[in-house]
Amino acid sequence: MKILSKQNNSRMCVICGLDNPYGVQAPFYEMEDGSVMSAFCYRAEHQSYPGRVHGGLITAMLDELGCRAFWVEHPEALAVTLSLTTKYRKPVPYGVELRGRGQVLRATARFIESQAQILDLEGQVLAEAHIKYLHLPTEKITQADYHEEMCYANPDGRREM
Repeated sequence: MKILSKQNNSRMCVICGLDNPYGVQAPFYEMEDGSVMSAFCYRAEHQSYPGRVHGGLITAMLDELGCRAFWVEHPEALAVTLSLTTKYRKPVPYGVELRGRGQVLRATARFIESQAQILDLEGQVLAEAHIKYLHLPTEKITQADYHEEMCYANPDGRREM
């Protein structure tokens, strides 16, 4: 599947923040089928039990993938999570490359429904989620200047995964 463009990263987000030394620092790519994909690697500091990623960080990645899928069509839109149901299918390891995929199932003017998955390189689903979001104006979510404080404009020029 072909990559159409790379989405922006933030500075401090635990999932995509490029300046967050404890974060995942994941890149996100818009795909030709309208989904969003990521190639990322959790690190040892993301563990719960030895060898396994903490469930909260797994769910955080799924949440990020689901909302970023909405950005494919609405790149300036912000939304907050209303509900998220995670299914942990297999242990998610750290120290290995993984793939994430998010896709919008349904969207209205106020609500977004997405699904997201974390997969190993063989394509096995390790975790998946069904997520519902409330689309809100930026000023209802943050008083910060979203573009100044949080976003880089395509920090690297990678076009292929």
